[in-house]
Amino acid sequence: MAEAIQFPPHPYLSSNPDAPKDECGLFGIYGMIDAATLTALGLHALQHRGQESGGIVAFDQDQFHSHRALGLVGDNFNTPDVMDGLPGDMAIGHVRYSTSGDTAIRNVQPLFAEFKFGGLAMAHNGNLTNAFSLRKRLVERGCIFQSTSDTETIIHLIAISEYGRVVERLTDALGQVEGAFSLIALTQKKLIGLRDPHGVRPLLIGRLGDAYILTSETCALDIIGAEFVRDVEPGEIIVIDEDGLTSVKPFAKQASRFCIFEYIYFARPDSVLEGKNVYACRKSIGHELARESHVEADLVVPIPDSGVPAAIGYAEEAKLPFELGIIRNHYVGRTFIEPSDQIRHLGVRLKHNANAAYLKGKRVILVDDSIVRGTTSVKIVEMVRNAGASEVHMRISSPPTSYSCFYGIDTPERDQLMAANMNLEEMRKHIGVDSLAFISMDGLYRAVGEAKRNDDPQYCDACFTGEYPIALTDHQARTEPNLLTLLHESGE
Repeated sequence: MAEAIQFPPHPYLSSNPDAPKDECGLFGIYGMIDAATLTALGLHALQHRGQESGGIVAFDQDQFHSHRALGLVGDNFNTPDVMDGLPGDMAIGHVRYSTSGDTAIRNVQPLFAEFKFGGLAMAHNGNLTNAFSLRKRLVERGCIFQSTSDTETIIHLIAISEYGRVVERLTDALGQVEGAFSLIALTQKKLIGLRDPHGVRPLLIGRLGDAYILTSETCALDIIGAEFVRDVEPGEIIVIDEDGLTSVKPFAKQASRFCIFEYIYFARPDSVLEGKNVYACRKSIGHELARESHVEADLVVPIPDSGVPAAIGYAEEAKLPFELGIIRNHYVGRTFIEPSDQIRHLGVRLKHNANAAYLKGKRVILVDDSIVRGTTSVKIVEMVRNAGASEVHMRISSPPTSYSCFYGIDTPERDQLMAANMNLEEMRKHIGVDSLAFISMDGLYRAVGEAKRNDDPQYCDACFTGEYPIALTDHQARTEPNLLTLLHESGE
């Protein structure tokens, strides 16, 4: 038997701290001098979607130029030497939080490859749910992978396609993949963007003068003074070249399943996605939460920063004071070294500290966006009680996170999700609050403009319901022994 293929770490089995992790951010521009500089600014606005790494690929006349690095945009695209090395009037960029593949320079996007038709750079937001199965097939065919990112799978599928034109090759490649994805790609002549047929991950079109932009959120348009044109439709391919913008819809129409967690947590509050202002949605969630589960209290306190809009909405509905009873330190680095158990136990205070003057003797309602493992919630509640709060109640602006995400959000295994292993009362006792409540599924849907959640929901809410709209081919293979063997062996 041949040697088994060495597959990258499973993208869905996370060992990250307690919180869902941001996905990735995309930005591309065509037809503007200093395209790379505008791309860097756009990536600044999208930094919340990924802080592990960033990259930009630009094209100038007959040559691609690339700079990729681990760390934040502001640390890596801040010198004339770097930016002068990225000339051209079209560029694409990417900020990354890994959901597939490890944190290494080889996985920093955009990825680049030379094809028969010329060079192509690609950046991806999402997860392919059959990437490992495809990878096995491609390796057996002789493809050599340089990264552990599922994005490279698409590049190899493009390479082996028998079609001639790049858009046809891309369509052929994406017809073989499953999952949730938004992509942008750059060739010598075109900027291309697309969304998967369910439209799970965001992508939209902007314009700055005669230049076109493709990006993940409207906040990236705002930072460069560009105007929003429209969202890329699910299953739509946008091609931008010297002839302008062309729309192609080669895939069978599917039910829209935009990720509802974008409105709860991931998107920046000042963005507008799918026609909805994110900040307004989060305030509305707070209103619904107060209507569903209010308790007598003295003040409403957000767990910053993601809990702030919902807490404002809750306080408005409950007619209670809104106070910053917890202060967040925004200058904590991601690479802090914890040298001892004593320091490790104090870790929560690196990011949050109780504003004791507003908490002492008060009945406090804490509002947060979600509970994943619950470890941070336990520490926050303990901190608030130590500051003198007489009662601590917790309200969560999402339903219980009971299932892992397979579509581009980094969540733990299900056996590490608190809501999958405890009932509400067990969670309340574990966290140490006087009461605990989550928004209902119908309340969440009302907050984003729907009457209720029906049998054919227009959002992906699988992390709450376990109803996955897209096949989980690799996950099934990894949980069924016979398929697992087939996946990891290269054959006789």
